[in-house]
Amino acid sequence: MTTTTARVGRLPTPVAPYFDRVRAGRAFDANVYSTVDVLWVLYDRVLRISPETVDEPDRDRFLLSKGHAVAGYYAVLAAKGFVPADWLDDQGGPESRLGDHPDRVLVPGVEIGSGSLGHGLGLGVGTALGLRAQGLLTPRVYVLLGDAELDEGSNHEAIAYAGATGLGSLTAIVIDNASATHGWPGGIASRFTVNGWTADTVDGRDHEALHTALTRSHPDRPHVVVAVVNSEE
Repeated sequence: MTTTTARVGRLPTPVAPYFDRVRAGRAFDANVYSTVDVLWVLYDRVLRISPETVDEPDRDRFLLSKGHAVAGYYAVLAAKGFVPADWLDDQGGPESRLGDHPDRVLVPGVEIGSGSLGHGLGLGVGTALGLRAQGLLTPRVYVLLGDAELDEGSNHEAIAYAGATGLGSLTAIVIDNASATHGWPGGIASRFTVNGWTADTVDGRDHEALHTALTRSHPDRPHVVVAVVNSEE
C-alpha cells in the first residue's frame, strides 16, 4: 500500500474530500484534526484489514478509544471503502448510521462502541488476550487514545497489566496535543516504559516517522507510539 503526504488544509490528500463532506455545516476542533494523519497511516500502510476482511479472524484490530474524534475516522473509512461516501453527508443525523461516537453494530469495520474516555485501552488489552487465548498470534491490536484520557485511572491498570503479561501484539497510539490535566514526569512515553512497554515519540504529522514507529518490532512487549501534534492543530 502507498500513502500520500501532501495536504489540503492539513489533511492527507486522499482523505480531504471525504473529510469535507463530514465537516459540511460544522466546525471541528483540534481533537479531530490531530488524529487524521495517524488514522490514515494506519489504514493506508499498517493495518491488515480491508472492506472484504472485516469479519476475518486473522484481521488486525483497530480500536478508537478517542471516540469524540470520530469524524476523521469516518472520513478515512470512506476513503478506504469501508462505508459509502454518501453516508458522510448526514453524519450525526437522526437516521444516520454514523453517530457522534462510533458504533460497532452500525458501522462496518468498527471494532468497539466508544465515547466514555478511558475504556479503549482496557478493551484493547482484553482483545489481545482473547486472540492469544484462541491461538490467533498473527493479528495485531492498535488502540488510539488522547493524552487527556491518561488521566483516567483505568488506563494505569491496563498499562501495568499489558506490560506484566507481555502483550507483544498490542500497540497504543497516544495523540499528544498537550491537553492532559496532570502530565507525567519524563513525558507520556515514560508512563508506559516504567511498566515494561517499548516506546517511540514522533511527530504526529510525519507519515514516515509514524509508519516506522507503528511497525517497529517489539516481541513479547507491548508498544506505545506517542504522536506529538501542535495543540492548536
